[in-house]
Amino acid sequence: MKLTAFKLILLGGLLAVGAMAAPAAANPELSGRWRMVPALSSALDGWNMMDLVIAQEGSQIRITHEMQWRATKYKATNVVDTTREVASDKFFRVEQRHMAVYPAKAGVTHTLAEWIDGGRTLRTESMTPVEVSQGDVMMRITSEYRIGEGGETLTLIELHSSRHRPLVYYFRKVKEEDAK
Repeated sequence: MKLTAFKLILLGGLLAVGAMAAPAAANPELSGRWRMVPALSSALDGWNMMDLVIAQEGSQIRITHEMQWRATKYKATNVVDTTREVASDKFFRVEQRHMAVYPAKAGVTHTLAEWIDGGRTLRTESMTPVEVSQGDVMMRITSEYRIGEGGETLTLIELHSSRHRPLVYYFRKVKEEDAK
């Protein structure tokens, strides 16, 4: 078959479209319930249990945090999209109470998300307004949700511009019958 200039352009266009669509493809191993292993994770400072429940629909990913401290239970969801920036006035982050960094009143968080490492890692970058003793400032939170070999472990690494060290949370996949 002879490749004419038109066929080469058409083939190049198809390859380019395919390359652009690949980063937006969801990794189904990320979906499900993940239970934190406290002995292997950063301290939760005030919480003694954390589950992540992750659901995907197309390029949109819902990350629900189910937190517990004794009888107190709290649930919050962040939605990210691998094709566009998402703005949220109810952005949730695990509070590190001893750091004195609190959500700014009426603040809006902007988040970008992308698949990296061949679709094994979801990376998010959030710019969230926070209140500190000097006033309101923007805090950058870079998070990586890394799927382990076999899809049974998840490592969440969070880098906060307000901290010198990353927070690292290690999770194991929860089977449906063991969910609660």
